[in-house]
Order: sequence, then structure tokens, then C-alpha cells
Amino acid sequence: MEDKRDIKAKKSQKKKQVHLFYCVECEELARKVAAQSDLITLQSINWRNFADGWPNLYINSAHDIRGQHVAFLASFSSPGVIFEQISVIYALPRLFVASFTLVLPFFPTGSFERMEEEGDVATAFTMARILSNIPTSRGGPTSLVIYDIHALQERFYFSDHVLPLFETGIPLLKQRLHQLPDANNIVIAFPDDGAWKRFHKMLDHFPTVVCAKVREGDKRIVRIKEGNPAGCHVVIVDDLVQSGGTLIECQKVLAAHGAAKVSAYVTHGVFPKGSWERFNLKNCENVENAFANFWITDSCPLTVKAIANKAPFEVLSLAGSIADALQI
Repeated sequence: MEDKRDIKAKKSQKKKQVHLFYCVECEELARKVAAQSDLITLQSINWRNFADGWPNLYINSAHDIRGQHVAFLASFSSPGVIFEQISVIYALPRLFVASFTLVLPFFPTGSFERMEEEGDVATAFTMARILSNIPTSRGGPTSLVIYDIHALQERFYFSDHVLPLFETGIPLLKQRLHQLPDANNIVIAFPDDGAWKRFHKMLDHFPTVVCAKVREGDKRIVRIKEGNPAGCHVVIVDDLVQSGGTLIECQKVLAAHGAAKVSAYVTHGVFPKGSWERFNLKNCENVENAFANFWITDSCPLTVKAIANKAPFEVLSLAGSIADALQI
């Protein structure tokens, strides 16, 4: 019989040595990912521009990565940075690499996934088509890692030329909640039925509150649909935040129904135009309407830099989860 050391050695032999490239925005996250494992080696790209503004790109160590497992950590934070990254993403698999993995923590067009009337453009489908055309590597189709995509049906937007792997940041939240002094008094609140459908099975050991928007005249008002937040630390959970208006309205309703305090978690803190400032404790006119905690992941690197050391924000890093995904 094999002893435990032999079994452990065989398991370690099966693990991949991964060469990780990254975009400029993701450098800090890439370094955190590499720090998780000796099997991950950081590689670099020269991100330059010609005089006319178009990208002048160079992949360092192009010869050295032949026959190696390669990954790229991307951030599509704005249309302006997508082209240069797509150029690299299309080039890497063609460098005779053993396999290619694209890690795109935040799929930015995910909330634009359907047409409500003729003429609407479902840009989530457009982005999926762009990514579905990544060239195959010597090892086969590209593995595409995405966290908490806005609508689960978007997995069907991708063609068979890529293998989407949909991960979630919820385990990070659960780990953090268990560390709180009032861990036994937590209630999870969902801002709408969509969030409940998406996440309730992952959080089913917590009591829940479900909110809903109802129309009163010309206004849409947030109401509690089910559950009781009275006397509890209520944590609102959703996949992403933009302006934050819905979260603020939910907080007011939960506080009015007796919540001892209210916190929030979103995987993707998008916060366009600095809308995170609405939640900064320094900017809260009424302390009663302040969030006790606001947890986000580092899927949106520009936001992470903006909210650094600003209460009530705390970043739960995806680095460990990404390092694990690179071994799949």
C-alpha cells in the first residue's frame, strides 16, 4: 500500500505550474494570486501606445511560455481598455501554450442581457460572442473564469469554443460573517426576488428577509415582502452595486422595521462616477442611515483603490479563489 507521503507527492505532481499575465489595473490582485501558491509565476506585458493612441503591445517571455499553462487576469472596467486586453487575450493562446485560462472576475455587460423592445441591443451577448472567439490553444478551448455573473442564463450566450467556469464570492462573505462578534444574530436580506433566487441556497442556514419594489403612484418604493429583521444585524446581499440607490432604500426600510444594524455585501462594487461616496461614513448626514459594514471583493480594481481605508468599506479578496480556479 502507498503511504500518505506518496499519495501527497502524486497529487502535487498533478498540479499545474501556471504563468499568470495581467492587465495594468489588476497588478495588485495578480500579485496576491501569485502569493497564494508557488505554482503561479507572474509574467509581464509592455502596455504602450503609439503616438496616435492605438496600443503598442509586447508579451514578454513569449518563447519561454511555449508548452506551458498560461492565464490572463483581465479587468474590463471601461470600453476604452477592452481592445488592448482583447488583443493580448487573442494572442496568448497562439503562442503554442499548453492551455489558456482567462480570468475575468467581473463580466461588465451582464446586466444588459435582454431585449425589452425591438431595437434594444443585448451587449451581454455581444461580449460573450467576443470572448467565444478566443483562439484555441494546443490544449483545447479557453477556460473562462467569471464571478457572480448577473444572470445565470448568460452561460448559454457563450459558444462551445470556450469553457465558462462560474464562481462566486459568497464563501468569502460567509467566512467573514462567522468572524463577527454578533455572528449568531445575522439575518440575510435580498433586495429583490432576483437576488433571492440567485443566492438563497448558498446562504440557507441564515434567516432571510426578502424586499421588493412596489409601485405607489409614480414612485417605486422598497417594501419588505417576507421575513423579520427586528433586533438583528441584517446583511443585504446582491451581485453588484451601481449607484447604490436600491441598497440605501433597503437599509431605510430594514431600519424602520427594527434592524439593530444594517450591512451590505456585493461581489462587484462598480460604483460609477464615485457613487461609493454615498456610503462613506464621513458623508452620512444621518448616522441612523449609515451602513455598519460594506463588503466588496476586488473584482473591480479601480473601486478598490478609491475606497481604500474608507469606512464602512472592507475588501474580501478573490485571490485565493482565483488561485484555486487556475488549478481546475
